[in-house]
Amino acid sequence: MPDRVILHADMNNCFASIEVLHNPNLRGKPVAVGGSVEDRHGIILSKNYEAKAYGVKTAEAIWQARRKCPSLIIVPPDIEKYLRFGRLFKNILLDYSEQVEPFGIDESWVDVTGSTSLFGSGEQIANTIRERVKFELGVTVSVGVSFNKIFAKLSSDIKKPDATTVITRENFKALVWPLAASDLLGVGRATQAKLHYYGINTIGALAETDPKALQRRFGKWGLLLHSYANGLDNSTVKPAGYENVVKSVGNSTTCHRDLDCEQDVRIVFQNLAESVSERMRRLGVMANTVQISLRTNDLEWCERQMGLPYPSMVSSELTNAAMKLLHGSYLWNKPLRSIGIRGTNLVSLKNNRQLSMFGNEAERERSERVEYAIDDIRRRFGHHSINRALLIADKKLGRLDAATEHVIHPVGYS
Repeated sequence: MPDRVILHADMNNCFASIEVLHNPNLRGKPVAVGGSVEDRHGIILSKNYEAKAYGVKTAEAIWQARRKCPSLIIVPPDIEKYLRFGRLFKNILLDYSEQVEPFGIDESWVDVTGSTSLFGSGEQIANTIRERVKFELGVTVSVGVSFNKIFAKLSSDIKKPDATTVITRENFKALVWPLAASDLLGVGRATQAKLHYYGINTIGALAETDPKALQRRFGKWGLLLHSYANGLDNSTVKPAGYENVVKSVGNSTTCHRDLDCEQDVRIVFQNLAESVSERMRRLGVMANTVQISLRTNDLEWCERQMGLPYPSMVSSELTNAAMKLLHGSYLWNKPLRSIGIRGTNLVSLKNNRQLSMFGNEAERERSERVEYAIDDIRRRFGHHSINRALLIADKKLGRLDAATEHVIHPVGYS
């Protein structure tokens, strides 16, 4: 059976490149897209190559970046603009295959196995896509070509900007194995630290480690990483429009000031819960479990969870559960810098629900109808067209902005 031909297309420094495209005065200058320092979302989200030359890195604090590059220009993020470019980018990819699986706004896998007879080899298709993106969108893209998804993504990172890299069964040991283990998809900071502890620092070392030893140290994940390193990934590229099964829906934020009392926390939890519950209703799911995350002002972090008596997508019920978790796990010895809430162990709204013998089902149904009505009002007139009175106590705490982290965790690579 012939190998698949899979591309991974990644727009170079997407957010920063789009901002420079829209403001020619920024060309040739070090530019980064970053959050608000005043609201303490001061991290680098994207940087251009001029900023990278100074050592500016994505996800570092803005004050650290400015220390490296005093002339750095910080541009606030414009998510709608980036989403529009993401849609245009995806439309170009769809001209070459129906199997286009996004991996964020600015990158996607494309399975062109069935398209090579029409458009040429995988490398030729990759070069055509690069030229089209450059001409039609005004930004550059790097494309990796390989026989599986893991190596396709890896190859798109090898040469940037505006480049095509091909990894084959014949050359992957020479190209891939010398790379750092952290370059492999699925190896995050924690896994990298554990691999380093065991003397495994390259993808080649990971590939040549006894899989039984990896399983003892990392469980099934160790076996999966071993197969990835050896080019044995068989996962398919999902067709456009495919939706993964959602595992959890969450939201978190770094607050504009430290939270030092329960009233502060309730305001933020309520706001986060409304966002989470609205997305649950949009996805047609309810949560059986509520999970909270707490980070103090000296960056200590903890996470707690509890089961609900019945599945829910009502924001007040999620908030009450979050506050109960807070009462049982936090002593207020330090102020809180950021908090989050997540609904997990999800079930479909279409499932039959067990009625409570002791709860007020009529009241619960009324609460659900109210929240559906609020969703409709916000869709028509904007999110802040209607708010709870609780949120007026501190308008900044009661307002989520573009830097807030909205998380939907599906099954698969995400």
